[in-house]
Amino acid sequence: MSVQAIPAVTESGQPILILKEGTTQTRGREAQRNNITAAKVVAEILRTSLGPRGMDKMLISSFGDATITNDGATILKEMDVQHPAAKMMVEVAKATDQEVGDGTTSVVILAGALLERAETLITKNVHPTVIVDGYNKAAEKALEACQKIAIKVNPTDRETLRKVAMTAMASKLVSESREFLADLAVEAVLQVARKVDGEWKVEIDDIKIEKKPGASLTDTKLIRGIALDKEVVHPGMPKLIKKAKIALLDCPLEIEKTEIDAKITIQTPEQMKAFLDEENRMLKEMVDKIVSVGANVVICQKGIDDMAQHFLAKAGVLAVRRVKQSDMEKLAKATGGKVVTNLDMLSKSDLGEAELVEERKLGEDKWTFIEGCKNPRSVTILIRGGTERVVDEAERSVKDAVHVIRDVVQKPMIVAGGGATEAELSLQLRTWAQSLSGREQLAASEFADALEIIPLTLAENAGLDPIDVQTELRSRHEKGEKWVGVDVFEGKVKDMSKIDVFEPLSVKEQIIKSATEAACMILRIDDIIAASRVKESTTPSSKKGGEEEGGGTSEFD
Repeated sequence: MSVQAIPAVTESGQPILILKEGTTQTRGREAQRNNITAAKVVAEILRTSLGPRGMDKMLISSFGDATITNDGATILKEMDVQHPAAKMMVEVAKATDQEVGDGTTSVVILAGALLERAETLITKNVHPTVIVDGYNKAAEKALEACQKIAIKVNPTDRETLRKVAMTAMASKLVSESREFLADLAVEAVLQVARKVDGEWKVEIDDIKIEKKPGASLTDTKLIRGIALDKEVVHPGMPKLIKKAKIALLDCPLEIEKTEIDAKITIQTPEQMKAFLDEENRMLKEMVDKIVSVGANVVICQKGIDDMAQHFLAKAGVLAVRRVKQSDMEKLAKATGGKVVTNLDMLSKSDLGEAELVEERKLGEDKWTFIEGCKNPRSVTILIRGGTERVVDEAERSVKDAVHVIRDVVQKPMIVAGGGATEAELSLQLRTWAQSLSGREQLAASEFADALEIIPLTLAENAGLDPIDVQTELRSRHEKGEKWVGVDVFEGKVKDMSKIDVFEPLSVKEQIIKSATEAACMILRIDDIIAASRVKESTTPSSKKGGEEEGGGTSEFD
């Protein structure tokens, strides 16, 4: 029930306002149902997009820009979600995306299923705290079971990493080219992977993903170096340099203006000429310094004066200016050079090396490619595709693939996909729940049932009968076939490890942890106190006052 929050009166019947006027309060069952319904709606939206047979969503922004995707995190990011409980689901998807880069749809669907099961328990008068405790214990048990059934792999085994990448991309728009893209992603991750204290580490930022519409998806390529969407600064400069020696500068090749206002009194034309000549001499000195250390390519984070461009062109040096700082850092890693902040300190040892630096035309734009670095610790994947939409979705797919490969390299354990792991965990949890006493047992059993939402949703999206699939999955897992899941392409229940459908263990763990935390957080809320809406006003001053009065908004009264 939604009530005006005026809970107290004095003896004379004078109301005591504890909360601001206009504040509404929703309590108890009503509040819980309100939140659970909102979270379930978000899960319901994403359900149809799970798996290789999942559908795509077209999201149109307020500006009319359309995004077509079935990536959970992207769908939720593009949707303008208003309800606070629904926003929690969006945060869960975002956090999962940042942490492991995949499983965003699954985590929201699982959280929705846990809440749906909890709702039935609440109507049977099981206290939310008991449900939360039961869920937390079940999640711990599920994580333990996950560790036991996972398969240990070699972190640098290309074949395993390729299978994991192909599974991650199977549900995407670009699934036809997934073998080709998976190979590129594996190559990129292994190139930037570094062994630290006996453990492999991968810095995702070292893999630069660039996209350019035009050509076809199969023209996507891995560049052992960096591609910059910048052109060479001067038409007189060479457009291609082999065996490049690259100076990376974080200082302008310009005459800097003085900090304080300075006036120079010039009385004769000779003085004017001497002043300009001095400027040119200083710029020439800068260029001579660069040439003297043997650099034939200059990549500058700041500006390059027109005169300096002229001198560089005369010396046959290729120069690019106003390059982003993040790209400068990647260039340093790729070419083995150092970013120099003071030109006087530039020495031969600071120069980076590359086989080739070339300006190429991509569509309407000119890009500069720094390729063939000896042992690059930073690489670029340049994605091509027919249209803007295809390129965007390809970029999301490649990012997912790169993330899951990273997950396996850093924690070399995998489990089968296709809902097989969830079905196995569900079976083990159901057996374990029998050992619990009291109402916690109910919550743990519901948790076990909720896990089956993943294989059932995969089956539904593939047009199969969920009841048939559920009974067959349960009977085959009871016989000990732990990797049996839903093969959506053949429309059968079969052993997923035999058809090379694998996922990183860390993704599964993250899904279970995040979904449980989100569900528990929503279940523990029994009171919603919403401040009154801000009153829209025409004058800016009164609007400000209105905001102070209202103190917030309520999107779910």
